[in-house]
Amino acid sequence: MTDTPPAIPAHWVADTQDIGRLVRAVYECISGAAGAPRDWARFRYLMHPRALSLRTVVEADGSTRAVVFDVEQYIADVAPLFADNDFFEVETDQRIERFGQIAHVWSKYDARPAPGSPALLKRGANSIQVCHEHGRWWVVCTVWDNEREGLAFDLF
Repeated sequence: MTDTPPAIPAHWVADTQDIGRLVRAVYECISGAAGAPRDWARFRYLMHPRALSLRTVVEADGSTRAVVFDVEQYIADVAPLFADNDFFEVETDQRIERFGQIAHVWSKYDARPAPGSPALLKRGANSIQVCHEHGRWWVVCTVWDNEREGLAFDLF
């Protein structure tokens, strides 16, 4: 008897066939109520095996630094935040620029404590690079920054 891998859910496969849907699926994976399990299996499926994420950090003195994660490091880093906080990140606008098998996505987002909540936790933009390989789109790199005093996203 051989072990057969579990079937990939059809909606996961569909997520990888359209760039805009791929990006929205990433937001779905990381959003949820405090302590609610996130869909890390789906998240891993959307990300290229060598994908990286880069968070910008502004220090108290105003200096900045970048924190870079592979997929597993990212999951480990955000797990405590998601365990203790309601966090729903929703795309509010998107611009895709594609050339052949690669694309760049500007994705503006709002983070709120609940879907439709008037309370805004943060607002910012993701710069997402994707590639088409083996019949599907993969997230290869995500870099993000949050709006703050003196910094508002105004590229489109």
